[in-house]
Amino acid sequence: MNDQELLRYSRHILLPQIGIEGQENLHAARVLVLGAGGLGSPAALYLASAGIGTLVLADGDTVDLTNLQRQILHRTAAIGQPKVISGKATLADLNPECQVIPLEERLVGERLDEEVAAADVVLDCSDNFATRHAVNRACVKHRKPLVSGAAIRFDGQVAVFDVRQPATPCYHCLFPEAEDVEEVRCATMGVFAPITGIIGAVQAAEALKLLIGCGESLSGRLLLLDGLAMEWRSIAVPRDPACLVCGA
Repeated sequence: MNDQELLRYSRHILLPQIGIEGQENLHAARVLVLGAGGLGSPAALYLASAGIGTLVLADGDTVDLTNLQRQILHRTAAIGQPKVISGKATLADLNPECQVIPLEERLVGERLDEEVAAADVVLDCSDNFATRHAVNRACVKHRKPLVSGAAIRFDGQVAVFDVRQPATPCYHCLFPEAEDVEEVRCATMGVFAPITGIIGAVQAAEALKLLIGCGESLSGRLLLLDGLAMEWRSIAVPRDPACLVCGA
């Protein structure tokens, strides 16, 4: 790292759990963020500011006026722009040393497979079960840690699924894929803006810890937030030996 980088990341480097080696791990990392909305916005901002070397931002939507209540990656002037282009501009202002690769598409099939395989950590900041299950299958296939988040109304949840560790569950173990699952989206149910910020920030924190190799991740646990009472609950999530995705 040069002098400017040492100064920029000095408050990280001062932490014995991170130091110069941990910061260099972040600089060498490639992180895939699926979704540049309510969760992806704070997650991407913290990942870029923390010094991630390459940040791949994937989202096929454009910025809408209704997004601005919670999607802090975007500005009023960006209405009508692709979210990934708006996001790249914001992140470049924040930290030009972070290489942002904007993918103006909903990653599916081979494209999703390629990007997951190339990433060191994947953050699922999407808003639908089809994407979450597809991302989970790709992460299990390529043995990549997955940081999953969700937020609706005043409630949020975060979990880490890291199949590199023995006896740890995948997303399918916790939420088995089923055709009769009802989608609940903020477009119809509403969402309290700071909840997406809290959950997205926790996703970024878990991703950074995984890359640095410090602390204990949420792997094997589901963290639930009741925003009205401002109470957290942690629930142990066992691996399902009969899981159709990660089971033997």
